[in-house]
Order: sequence, then structure tokens, then C-alpha cells
Amino acid sequence: MTTTIKEPQKRSLATLAGLIPYLSPYKRQFVLAGIFLLVAAASTLAIPYAFRQMIDLGFGANGIKDPAHIDLYFLALFGVACVMGVATAGRFYMVSWLGERVTADLRSAVYSHVVTQSPQFFETTKTGEVLSRITTDTTLIQALVGTSISMALRNGLLFVGGLIMLFVSSVKLTSIIIVMLALVVLPIVIFGRRVRKLSRASQDRVADASAMAGEILNAMPTVQAFTHEAIEGKRFSVAIEGAFGTAMERIRARSLLTMMAILMVFGAIVFVLWLGAHAVVQGKMSGGELGQFILYAALVAGSIGALAEVMGDTQRAAGATERLLELLSAKSPVQSILVPEKLPPRTAQGASVTLENIAFHYPSRPDAASLSQFSLDIRPGETVAIVGPSGAGKTTLFQLLLRFYDPQQGSIKLDGVDIKSLDLHTLRDAIGIVPQDTVIFSANAMENIRYGRINATDKEVIAAATMAAADDFIVRLPEGYQSFLGERGVRLSGGQRQRIAIARAMLKNPPLLLLDEATSALDAESERAVQGALEAAMVGRTTLVIAHRLATVQRADRIIVLEHGHIVETGNHASLVAQNGLYASLAALQFNNGLE
Repeated sequence: MTTTIKEPQKRSLATLAGLIPYLSPYKRQFVLAGIFLLVAAASTLAIPYAFRQMIDLGFGANGIKDPAHIDLYFLALFGVACVMGVATAGRFYMVSWLGERVTADLRSAVYSHVVTQSPQFFETTKTGEVLSRITTDTTLIQALVGTSISMALRNGLLFVGGLIMLFVSSVKLTSIIIVMLALVVLPIVIFGRRVRKLSRASQDRVADASAMAGEILNAMPTVQAFTHEAIEGKRFSVAIEGAFGTAMERIRARSLLTMMAILMVFGAIVFVLWLGAHAVVQGKMSGGELGQFILYAALVAGSIGALAEVMGDTQRAAGATERLLELLSAKSPVQSILVPEKLPPRTAQGASVTLENIAFHYPSRPDAASLSQFSLDIRPGETVAIVGPSGAGKTTLFQLLLRFYDPQQGSIKLDGVDIKSLDLHTLRDAIGIVPQDTVIFSANAMENIRYGRINATDKEVIAAATMAAADDFIVRLPEGYQSFLGERGVRLSGGQRQRIAIARAMLKNPPLLLLDEATSALDAESERAVQGALEAAMVGRTTLVIAHRLATVQRADRIIVLEHGHIVETGNHASLVAQNGLYASLAALQFNNGLE
């Protein structure tokens, strides 16, 4: 089973229905926004009627008919304006709050979902693309919820209300307008589909550029070491220009769509108003009725223009929603079962591990078996070293134990319980790992070590650092344990980063410890110190050690030699050297070259 972000078969505004679960918790705010919206729209629709009354009742054919009417209707107009201002402000506040709130919820949901994905997901999905969706796409949805929906509803109400009042003013003229608008809307809708496709393409190009930038920024030492700054700058510029070109296609299409809507709609209205002017001259309408008709026609025309503009934003938001829902629909093939089993109580010796007839290949490399017919039984408290050439399957074994992947065949048991029957958190809480590629977070030394056990006290963190021979260099930092270590630990040497990782694993205090080249980046003096700390940490727990440096594993209870995913030799250092097989050749190669 592969975990990829799938392209949907059909894209449409119906995609926006996927936002309903994120909108539904805020019904009260939507109701308040709706009330403000209705009041603002009603007050706007009342203004043309007030103008008609003022013209027809306040003025006569021979000048002012009744000055009192003028004062009354101007006061009424001001009152309506006050109501409209308060209601508009209330609507703006509520919909803006909704936009911010829904966007925050959506970003949290997407991020929380992504961090539960197995490594298989990240084999096929670029981190920069995920970040683009969390930031850029959610911003488009914020504009939709916080502005576009409100504008669409407001202008929709003005359009319907204005149309009704146009019929009240003149059935004949309004009928002509409707027929002409029907002829206008069809080409606008057809052209709007092209805008939606271009919106999605534009967002995809920006995501591609973000993914490229993220990859290069995370590899700056390599880029600079090979003097590829100008090359990478040019690659990014090409990607940005591609995104710019696609965006300009979208902008041109939207501009043309807006121009078509305005010209065709207003052209139809101007024609009808010309007919209305002749009706006043012929005495078939009063001046107030024509004034009212003109204002309502302007409201209807303005609302249509605004709706056309909103439609463009909505198309972009539909594309953004589609991309986010694709991300949220990605399912990790590694899941906890609904009713997990529990591990037996921890013993003083550590955990037992049993692997039976394991066969595994990575989803991105289905034709190459990383492990095949692999069986291994590890006793509680045993220290087992895994050696072999690169690509033999050593790191794959650790990833299967942590259940980052599930094997295609066979079973893995921890303390007699199949790890597929365990909750993922229960399984991984029982395992500590010191990876070859150490991860240091953008935090201080104390928090980086405390990552091993979040509720650990400062005293426990310092004790773990001391065991890992990290305390000496940490206290010499400018602010000691409160010193910021830089992004990815750039302020530390490779050996210092590795000792932080060892301290983190020691603080976790798991029954099963996995060491993946845990001392590979240390100098001789630090390695001796850390080796002693690791030996102390191995007491009372089961330990699996991956090492290319064979001197590191000579003290192991058992050495497993892997080649092409198979166990080819088993024994201790002396017995394996005596067998004169793969292990002996690896040992001879290292010792003869003075690597140990």
C-alpha cells in the first residue's frame, strides 16, 4: 500500500463542502454574522426607497412641496446609514474572527495529521510542498471564510432584494434586464472554469518552488562546498519564473472575466435605463420611481460585479481546499489497532525481541528486498551487534522494530506480544534510539535532552547528560543548559550533537535500546567516555548495536552479520574471526588500514 497525495478525478466548488467539519463548531458566530449581514443588507435596500419618497413627496413640479418631508427623509436616511454602519462593522468583525479561527484549526489539523504519517509518506511527498499547503493554501481559505463568503452572501442578498424591488418599480423594465442578464451570465460561467484550472496550476507551481527552496536551504553546507550557489539560485529563479508565468495567466484570465462581467452587465442596465428615461418623459413613470429604479439597478449591477470578483477568489480557495483535503485524506499504512494489547510488566533484564521469517522491501523500491527470510531471537538483557556492508539491511531492521514500516511477511514480537497488536505510542515508548544522523531541535540544550522524556526534571536531564559525557561541554556553553543550539544544532560539533542524542535516549530509560553508529562522530577521547556511559546504560535493558567500526561491537554478547538482507554469520568476535568469513574480511580490512 502506498501513501501518496492523490490527484482527484474532478475539481469543482463542491470541494468546499470539505470545510464543513471545520465550520460547524462555530454555529453561534455564523448566526451572529448572519444577523448583522441581514440588517446591513436590509438597510442598504431601504436607501433607494427613501430617495423615491423624498423626491416624489418632498418636491413638486413647481419646486418644494413640503419642507417638513425633506427634513424627515434626510433624518431617516441618516438613521439608515447609522444602522448600516453598525451592522457592517459587526459583520466584518464576526466573519474576520471566523476566518482566523477556521484557518488556525485547519492548520493544526493538517499538521497533526502529517506528523502521524509513516516515513513511507515522506518518501513520495516533499516537505516543502506540505509546508506550502499548510501556509499558502490555508491563507486562501482564510480569505474565503473571512471575506469571500460574507461578500458573496451580502451581494447575493442585495441582488435578490434589489431584483424584487426592481419588479416593484417596473415589471416591464425589469423583465428586459433579466433576459439580457441571462444572456450575459452563460459566457461568464464558462470562462470561470478556465480561471479555476489556472488557479490550481498557479498554487502547484508555488508549492514546487517552496519544496525546492526548502530542500536547498537544508543542504547549504553541501551546496556551498560544491560552489553551486549560483546554480541553485538560477534553478530557483526558473521555478519562480514558472510560477510567475502561471500566475499571470490566471491574472489575465481573471481580469478578462471581470471586464466581461462589468461591461456586459452594465451595458444591459444602461440600455434599460435609457428606456426608463423615455418612460418618464412620456409620463408613464414618476421621477422618484425612475430614481429608485436607477439606484436598485446600480445595487444589482454592483452585486453582480462583486459576485464575479468573489467567484475568482472562491475558485482559488476551492483549489486550496482540494489540496488540503488531499493531504488530510492521506492514510498511513501503519496504524494502531482499535483495541491494543498491553506489554507485560518490565523486568530488571530488559525486553525480549523475536523476529520470525521477516521479508521486507521499501514501497519506493518494490523489486529490491531489504530483508528476506530473516529470523532472530534476542533474549532480555542481551547486547546484540548488527554488522555488515552498507545496504545489508541493518537500519531497515531498526525501522521495522520501531514500526515505521510493516514487513510484507513475518512477525515481530516484543516481550512475546506482536508489535502490530500494540498501540504505536506504547511500542515506541519502550524503545530508545540513538540514530546515526542526529536530530537537534531549535531549542536550548536542556529542552533538546528533555525531548527523551518531556516530564523529566532538570536534575534528571543533567544526570543523563553526565552519563553521556555531554555535561562537560554543555556547561562551557555561554548560557550552559539554557544555551540555544541553533537550527539543526549548527553551533555544535558532530560529536557534541551525538552526545546530546545519547543523553536523550538515556533519559527515556527504555527496556530496548537501539544504537545506530552511536559513537561514529566522536573523537577517541570522547568515544572512550561515551562507550563507558553506554555500557552503563546497557545494564538492565536489551541493546541492539549497529556499527561499521568493529571495535565498537567486540564486547557484544552476540554478533549478527548481515549481507543482502540475510543473516550469514552469528557468533562472538573471536568465533567469527576464526570462521574466516565475511566478518573476518571486514575486520581485517579495518584493522589492517588502521581504522581502529
